[in-house]
Amino acid sequence: MDVVKEMVLQLLLAGLPAFLFPLISENRGSFAWRRTDVAEGASFVTGLTLICTLSIVLCNIFATRLWDDVPLNFAILPLFALMLYGRLSAGLIMTLLQPLLYLLLGLGHTPTGFIYETSLLLYPFVLLSSRFFRRQGRQGKVIILSLFFMAGELLINVSPFLTGTPLILPQTHFLMALSTGILVSLVAGSVFVHMIENALDKARLRGQVARLSREYFREAEKLQQMMDAAPLSMVLLDQQASIIAINETFLQLYRTQRKEDEHVRREDLLLRSLNDVLAGGPIESLAARVDAALTGNAKTTELLKSNDHIYFTSISTRYKSHSDEVLGAVAIIQDITELEMLRMELNHAERLSLVGQMAAGITHEIRNPMAVVRGFLQLMREKSPPTLDHYYRIVMEELDRANSIISDFLSLAQNRPIVSETCHLEDIVKELTPLLWADANLRGQTIEVKLDDSLPALILNPKEIKQLILNLARNAMEAMEDKGELTLAATTTATGVVLMVRDTGPGIPSEQRDKLFEPFFTTKAKGTGLGLNLCLSIAERHGGTLSVDSQEGQGTTVTVFLPFSAAPN
Repeated sequence: MDVVKEMVLQLLLAGLPAFLFPLISENRGSFAWRRTDVAEGASFVTGLTLICTLSIVLCNIFATRLWDDVPLNFAILPLFALMLYGRLSAGLIMTLLQPLLYLLLGLGHTPTGFIYETSLLLYPFVLLSSRFFRRQGRQGKVIILSLFFMAGELLINVSPFLTGTPLILPQTHFLMALSTGILVSLVAGSVFVHMIENALDKARLRGQVARLSREYFREAEKLQQMMDAAPLSMVLLDQQASIIAINETFLQLYRTQRKEDEHVRREDLLLRSLNDVLAGGPIESLAARVDAALTGNAKTTELLKSNDHIYFTSISTRYKSHSDEVLGAVAIIQDITELEMLRMELNHAERLSLVGQMAAGITHEIRNPMAVVRGFLQLMREKSPPTLDHYYRIVMEELDRANSIISDFLSLAQNRPIVSETCHLEDIVKELTPLLWADANLRGQTIEVKLDDSLPALILNPKEIKQLILNLARNAMEAMEDKGELTLAATTTATGVVLMVRDTGPGIPSEQRDKLFEPFFTTKAKGTGLGLNLCLSIAERHGGTLSVDSQEGQGTTVTVFLPFSAAPN
């Protein structure tokens, strides 16, 4: 029984690397790992060296002799495993440590027995075969390690015969010890290789998973940065129309439209239903088309208008690779309000160019014949009876009206430099006030003038500014009924002067506001549709802007901004 206990103890001590190494490899923070390229199968860790060293020391400490004749020391098991799996430097150190421990702790040995009982003869062969060992598969490693274990145990068990020491124990005991050593060698070789290889495979797999995870997060970060840099609002949805990813542009759009959530974070919107996020917003109808996309419908696009903004929206279905399984949808939203404004301004510029071409073409072709006709009408009027005066008057008024239209054409078409001078807007308004009061009295209306006391001097063309103010004021008077009030106000800002012409008329319907600056568009019975175009042209020639703000039933305000630095061109 004592013999069995001694064998089991030695076997457990020698098997420490096979059982502790997998446990330690599960927590790599326990040791300072120094591995070579695991892809080539030549992996090494400091933890394995430490465990094998500990196992060798313990096996030598508890070494004994069975029946006082057969040496019992399984230290060669961890020693050979370290030589084959570890670095060459570690193997060389262990080849010195094992004989030293045997000398210090060995039990009765002779010089010849020392060589055989430490298996010293096998050390060079084990070290030389380590590189070949690492290139083998798992089965090849089992065979090589088991053969070295078996050879070492044979040398240890037959050392009494090789040294000529007479045996006292029965032959059956010797055969039992020899067969036990061989069996332990075969089992230990297989266990060592499988346990260590399994641990290395797991470590290799963890390394691959960690590398793939790092690559995944890097690619995800790159994709998120690309999405955030795009000037489009992007929303990625799953099969339940829940948000799984958004970009910075969509987040800013949401904050702008939801003042109460202006500090919302990206994480607060993730995993929320798109219906809840868009509810009550200007693009709420987008959620309904997302539901259609999740059923497998193709890509759909739509223009959505909300207040003063226009949104181009696109919904696309996300499919699983190489199949028709629907994974979710992608919603793209673009605010194209500025693009639409630029398009309208381009159309406006093209129409003005057409007007200019028409004006240049008809000026000499029509105006000169009209002057001749008017002259002959005046001669005929002098020779005609007084009863026909009103007929001549009507004809001449219509000729004057046609001539006025031609003059407006010329004003819009002219691009020649205009003489400007330093003047005060206050003086220009005061010069026009008597004329405007005369028109207002005829209509039963009132005028209120509100000018800042310290309006600065501007570089203006007084003639054009008078024409601008007169046109805007008369438009306002014509829009109001009796007892209406016209307000002229001018204030100073940090960059220029703001002139406002306000009336108390019925306002402009929303469907007509977008057409105010289109040539020939008018709501007057005898209007030409060129008045506001002419005013806009004058404001822009002075480097300023002109805008119209109107609400039905609340009147209209036309605002003209004239900057300090700009001069008419």
